[in-house]
Amino acid sequence: MKIAIYPGTFDPITNGHVDIIERASALFDSIIIVIAVNSTKSPLYSEKERKRIIEEVIKEKKFKNVTVELNSGLLVKFAESKSSIAIIRGLRAVSDFEYEFQMALMNRKLSPNISTVFLMPHEKYTYLNSSIVREIASLGGDISGLVPKYVENLLLKKFRKK
Repeated sequence: MKIAIYPGTFDPITNGHVDIIERASALFDSIIIVIAVNSTKSPLYSEKERKRIIEEVIKEKKFKNVTVELNSGLLVKFAESKSSIAIIRGLRAVSDFEYEFQMALMNRKLSPNISTVFLMPHEKYTYLNSSIVREIASLGGDISGLVPKYVENLLLKKFRKK
């Protein structure tokens, strides 16, 4: 069985993420979405909330070979513990490449048997990231089409309370 992990903070999950998940799920037998803890970010939702949100999106999109887990440790160690052969990374623009390339090389040094697979989302999502979605939602802008409907409703409720 070919298992790949797709790590990220997913705060919140966007349609760009969903597009990458769809592409990866066609290439691998199993995809594990890994909600990683990033100490440099201040998340809108807790790890457990993000896990629940992503699980709802997976159910809504009918992904049969996708699961979600939390990880606060070294990514390649997590990947090894799951017998993963690949780490999925999305590339939106050339500006993503340098950082992602550096991370891929470091992961290869730490775990030579795990490959990094770069996937590009559909061009309509190349400008999209979670920070932009949070900003637009917090200012009352239209986020329809940027995130799954379930996520859109959660964001609208969250920012209406403030």
